[in-house]
Amino acid sequence: MAGHSKWANIQHRKGRQDAARSKLFSKLSKEITVAAKMGDPDPEKNPRLRLAVKEAKSQSVPKDVIERAIKKSEAGEGDDYEEIRYEGYGPGGVAVIVEAMTDNRNRTASTVRSTFGKHGGNLGETGSVGFMFDRTGEILYPADVGDEDTVMMAAIEAGAADVESSEDGHAIYCADTDLNEVSTALETELGEAESTKLIWKPTTTTELDLVGAQKLMRLMEVLEDDDDIQRVTANFEVSDEVMEQLGAD
Repeated sequence: MAGHSKWANIQHRKGRQDAARSKLFSKLSKEITVAAKMGDPDPEKNPRLRLAVKEAKSQSVPKDVIERAIKKSEAGEGDDYEEIRYEGYGPGGVAVIVEAMTDNRNRTASTVRSTFGKHGGNLGETGSVGFMFDRTGEILYPADVGDEDTVMMAAIEAGAADVESSEDGHAIYCADTDLNEVSTALETELGEAESTKLIWKPTTTTELDLVGAQKLMRLMEVLEDDDDIQRVTANFEVSDEVMEQLGAD
């Protein structure tokens, strides 16, 4: 899924802006609060919370911010948040999954539908594109953590299902229910990961030209800028040439 990985890299570079990081911290904190509210406030006793904290740390969220997010759950905050998944098609017929966490379903649905419409997309029913993705655990390591064989052996021993290595780094995949266990085992062998989270991994992709990729990127950026949206995934593919042009924008 080279295109999917490349998109993640583009977003990572753009996300270095202060405003974007502040918004990212807010969304990660919301996930921590909700995870703690749904289970135990102790990460060691709550797998979802442990993963949320692990991802927050990998994104350099300060310890005090993480602790405040957990305390919010103990104070009863986060009660009204509802997790909703929206599915639809973006420019070029690309499948798009939008994951939201909101305290106002009507507001969020209206915003998502309007955003799709304004940017050449079409919001569909739940399940309309989900069959083109697998719910998967993803663990990312930098390239310098070890060579492909070293990472592959560590991943196999940890119980992972697949590894994709490139000059950009190593992406390790596992069953969604095994993410906590696999990521913990990998930490022992490879150290702390750059990212540990559940994703929607495309099983099929749609290739886009430069114009199509620019339109899709804009749609995804607008969606992700909304406070109710936690993450956006699309099953697009782009050539190296298009990738270079996008990176120069």
